[in-house]
Amino acid sequence: MDETRIECDVAIVGAGSAGLPAYREVLRAGLTPLLIEGGPHGTMCARVGCMPSKLLIAAAQSVADMRHADGFGIRMDSPPRVDGVAVMDRVRRERDRFVRFVIDDVEAMPPAHRLDASVEFLRDGVLRTGDGREVHARRIILATGTRPNVPALYRPLGNLAIVNDDVFDWHDLPRSVLVVGAGVIGVELGLALSRLGVRVRVLNHSDSFARLMDPAVRDVAVELLAPELSLVRRARVTTVRRESDQVVVGWSVEDGAEVTERFDHVLLTAGRSPDLAPLHLERTTMPLDEQGRPCFDPATLQVYGQPVFLAGDVTGRHAIQHEASDDGRLAGRNAAAWPDVRALPRRAPMAVVFSEPQIMQVGGGHAALTDPDAMVVGKVDWTRQGRSRVMQRNQGLLHVYMRKSDQRFLGAEMVGPDAEHVAHLLAWALQMELTVPQMLDLPFYHPTIEEGIRTALRDAVR
Repeated sequence: MDETRIECDVAIVGAGSAGLPAYREVLRAGLTPLLIEGGPHGTMCARVGCMPSKLLIAAAQSVADMRHADGFGIRMDSPPRVDGVAVMDRVRRERDRFVRFVIDDVEAMPPAHRLDASVEFLRDGVLRTGDGREVHARRIILATGTRPNVPALYRPLGNLAIVNDDVFDWHDLPRSVLVVGAGVIGVELGLALSRLGVRVRVLNHSDSFARLMDPAVRDVAVELLAPELSLVRRARVTTVRRESDQVVVGWSVEDGAEVTERFDHVLLTAGRSPDLAPLHLERTTMPLDEQGRPCFDPATLQVYGQPVFLAGDVTGRHAIQHEASDDGRLAGRNAAAWPDVRALPRRAPMAVVFSEPQIMQVGGGHAALTDPDAMVVGKVDWTRQGRSRVMQRNQGLLHVYMRKSDQRFLGAEMVGPDAEHVAHLLAWALQMELTVPQMLDLPFYHPTIEEGIRTALRDAVR
């Protein structure tokens, strides 16, 4: 028996939110899978993404709620005190519990189905480990995820330049953080840290904010959240240097004014890129684009002309956990059925930012409207909405989009109360291809946040 040669039907490179569902689909099809992971198990979502970030956000929200209790007539004897060590202890402890659940599932797999090693392509269908073993696979799924972008300007800062992955290993909260980028991660973590007493400044090179594309909704979101973020838009960073254990950053804005500030850390949220370079795809016959990434069919996830499939964040699309899982299932089914690959129905797009007030998009939001002249916008201003006012959360704006010709619901963007729940209801309606009149025929309980949806839908019909 050649111990340097491993054979399998489907090799799955990456054991994250896409790789694990792919493994299960291949196993369900009766084929032999090999799940390959070169880093720590536990998924990016559980280790450094969805779950630890929400733990930090939950702690910050509890502080914000106490600070706003006075509006209900509840007097606090003294302002809440944030114990940074205790906050981060809970974040790490609960994070580790979520990670352990995933690791337990992986360790329960048959040992022959697992390979804990980094791999690279030797040639088509053959992967090589660092110790010289070769994996010969009839089909391959690449679910290697992404890596954070670290612009060259900040690399000389060493460990004072961090990415979101690093935040959740802190043992205490820093005094100050500069956040570079006002995308989803920058807004979520910036707000959480600010509400926990960290001095935060967010710099963004453009007018973008949390991926909102509807100008009116974006303007309201900026108005509500920018003060806590100390947001500077259209900022051009001019100087970055390290002085002892602090970072000194200078920037200018459109009017030419220049500002210099000191921070304990710079948190870089300048996006993430597919983690493909270590695989050496150039050794294969896969068609690659100008960035060296495989050219693939987004409907089937198959690399053109190859028994190779992409799944999850590595595709370069939205890095959203449920979409990565859907990708994994689709890639696993198609890899098992290859060459009989098929496009499967996809769920309605939905995205949520866990700020407060929250932000959401359904159906791709305003950016997905190919012909704005053919649609109608219905809106609700949350300041006048009953249940929101009862809870003192009456801030924000909801826009729903309706096609004029048949009154079909097309999507929405929102900043406001309980946007995560509003997003689900509207995404379900979109996937069911409901018209706005059909949505208005559905029940709305009084008094609820959901009545605000009805107000916006009625506005669209009018």
